[in-house]
Amino acid sequence: MALTPGMELLVCSSAWLRFVLVAGSLVLATISGASAPASSSLLWNFDANAPDTLPSNFEVGTLFDGKSAGEWKVVQTDKAKSLPNVLAQLLGKGAEHAYKVVLIKGTDATNLDLSVSFLAIKGKADMGGGLIWRAADDRNYYLVRANPLEQNVRLYRVLNGVRHMLKNYDTIIDVRKWHTLQVVVRGCHVAVIFDGNSTLEHCDETFERGRIGLWTKSDAVTYFDDLRLEIER
Repeated sequence: MALTPGMELLVCSSAWLRFVLVAGSLVLATISGASAPASSSLLWNFDANAPDTLPSNFEVGTLFDGKSAGEWKVVQTDKAKSLPNVLAQLLGKGAEHAYKVVLIKGTDATNLDLSVSFLAIKGKADMGGGLIWRAADDRNYYLVRANPLEQNVRLYRVLNGVRHMLKNYDTIIDVRKWHTLQVVVRGCHVAVIFDGNSTLEHCDETFERGRIGLWTKSDAVTYFDDLRLEIER
């Protein structure tokens, strides 16, 4: 059954749960009077958002020169992984350390399971994109990114706008295909999964809690789809 904005789908597990599609997101919540769930889940597929707009709870960061950190907007395209829309970062220029960041309000979490699919569209200095979590702001966060030009997946800590690489994993990344990045975070421990394969593990205690977001760098133009967040309570 296809869900449309405002439609609710009820399922029964340990408690009655309610799925509500709001602004392209499936939001999991308990019905009033039911016991609290162990986790809450959200999905952004951007299909209920109008093209050339940004979802209302998405907040674009700023670059060091004060300019907007990228041109983020919903795009309708037949390249979408789940038709018809994607969230795109379209600004195809930028300095080496121009980090294009968009954060999502209301997603503060410590322990989570986070994933997104991305398609690299173009870029000469940089390609691909990444996931952000535990972001205090657009200068301080954890990041995992995949780069088809470098053919690697890397885990970073970004502190005061400066990246510090924590782990690297070399792998084949086909620029013509959609790929999926996933992180599973419990306490200080982070496990990174790329296209269903475990790639990196690390423990870091710099950031305890914060928002999630998406990331590109320099001149990379990237499409994102099916952003999923599960917050462990």
